[in-house]
Amino acid sequence: MISSMTAFGAARAESTLGSVTVEIRTVNSRYLDVSLRLPDDLRLAEAPLREQIGAHLRRGKVEVRASFARAADSAEQELADDYLKRTAEQLGRARAFIPDTPAPTLAELIKGASASDEAPDPRAWSALCTEASGQALLELQANREREGRRLADMMLDCARGVADIVETVEGEVPRLLAEHQQKLATKLRETLEAASPAGLSMISGEELSARIAQESSLFSLRIDVAEELSRLRSHISELQHLLGGSGTSSVGSGAKSPTGSPTSAAASAAKPKGAGKAATGSIGKRLDFLFQEMNREANTLGSKASGIEVTRAAIDLKLLIEQMREQAQNIE
Repeated sequence: MISSMTAFGAARAESTLGSVTVEIRTVNSRYLDVSLRLPDDLRLAEAPLREQIGAHLRRGKVEVRASFARAADSAEQELADDYLKRTAEQLGRARAFIPDTPAPTLAELIKGASASDEAPDPRAWSALCTEASGQALLELQANREREGRRLADMMLDCARGVADIVETVEGEVPRLLAEHQQKLATKLRETLEAASPAGLSMISGEELSARIAQESSLFSLRIDVAEELSRLRSHISELQHLLGGSGTSSVGSGAKSPTGSPTSAAASAAKPKGAGKAATGSIGKRLDFLFQEMNREANTLGSKASGIEVTRAAIDLKLLIEQMREQAQNIE
């Protein structure tokens, strides 16, 4: 399942002791970086929390905030006579030195009485904190998966645009070769006529055709992008496999390139070896490597460009690949 590294989850656990609230925020990071902000009464839960988070998350900067509230009902809180007597005596001694010392309010008296009670077992608070964090992690993971699916859909959308551009370039190569042959034949004739008005009569048609064929062959080798296009198709297929797509049959949907020129549906490519099996390791890192390879093929395509159409296609490819790479930065 594709998961984003940006999400939020919160949960609250209650018991007779009181309640613990845990909030977990995550943003993208190359590694798992956990930061805990816990009150002193919950410090015992730090190790279990780190272990719990490590079992659920693999990458991302994680910030955990926890707070607690003790159970207390002021309506039922009884103030003992001894406690009130001691408080009055202490207030009298204080006023002997500081006459304007104010008397405590009722809420302060109740709070002081509850603080004087025996403190609860810290391990009980730790267990309550772990329970709340487990619920928060479930909500966090659901949000991460929902956001991850959205990012995957955006990347698959770009992949369809890449596949359409690949097919367009594949259809342009034969036309470019035919145009070059025509230009070459015209240039040879013009050169011979410029050298001698009877230049064409001094060379046979077979020799002229052989020369044109030789030059065209060299040109076709120079602009041959079949290998680059084949690799791009393979990369698209692998991309769909990683993102949980249904294979390259879903790539061609008549999407448009970034320049707005309509393109035809992409041809089917072979399903990558191992498709159907769950990808191991960090999908985000695998995607990053895949986009590096796709960008390399786009650069090679641009360097071999022999026409403005192929040059524009190479630029469009790089734009789409960069869009996908930016989205992949947030994939776990």
